[in-house]
Amino acid sequence: MKAEELKLVVKEKYGKIALDNNADNSCCSGSSCCGTGAGYTIFSEDYSGQAGYHPESDLGLGCGIPTDFAGIKEGDHVLDLGSGAGNDCFVARAIAGETGRVTGIDFTEQMIDKARENCRKLGYDNVDFVPGDIERMPLPDNSFDVVVSNCVLNLVPDKPKAFNEIFRVLRPGGHFCVSDVVIKGSMPEKVRKDAEMYAGCVSGASEMSDYISYIENSGFRDIRIHKQKEIVLPDALFSEFGKPDKGTGIFSITVSAHKPG
Repeated sequence: MKAEELKLVVKEKYGKIALDNNADNSCCSGSSCCGTGAGYTIFSEDYSGQAGYHPESDLGLGCGIPTDFAGIKEGDHVLDLGSGAGNDCFVARAIAGETGRVTGIDFTEQMIDKARENCRKLGYDNVDFVPGDIERMPLPDNSFDVVVSNCVLNLVPDKPKAFNEIFRVLRPGGHFCVSDVVIKGSMPEKVRKDAEMYAGCVSGASEMSDYISYIENSGFRDIRIHKQKEIVLPDALFSEFGKPDKGTGIFSITVSAHKPG
């Protein structure tokens, strides 16, 4: 399936999630993952203790808490890639404070609408949400201090282009911190080609060494993996596709890197 077709699949899936108030919507929960109806929530982490947490904004779509390691300072301008209903944006705002600013970008209109509504309810005037594609962000060069993202870049077909865009919009000396899904080894061919498995955060995951190379090749330095956790996928998820190759591991990682100043 071509990149633009994959994007349409992802947009349709996450548009439906935005309209569904069911809290169990993680990358691999219920029918949202691979059409299995297995009902597993295996990627997301508990945000309830985070400052700025707003339950209505937490759709369970993450695979880490990137703001824990993002080094956000008071007054920073923060960009959240694939901001969904605003969960990480509101947590980032609590850290950046009243003098900071947070911008969320998402290419799903329903998510943008939901995030803006949540922001209106909270009364924030220093958080905004803009529609846009992470591979071609409608944002100026050198304009953000910190970029964060949570389980989104694995859904982007052209990951090197996405990291190039992150580099472009960061100010010199700025940095990013993202949580994402990667693999060690290789997935079965049928899994890698299936669009729903892609939208379910599985087949779109890059091999870990490739992922780090994309970051380095974009010009970033001081690359650090702060946290990694192996994800054990239930057999039911692969009932239609076959199990991963022996030795293949699926991990959630939180990684950061700096743009030279």
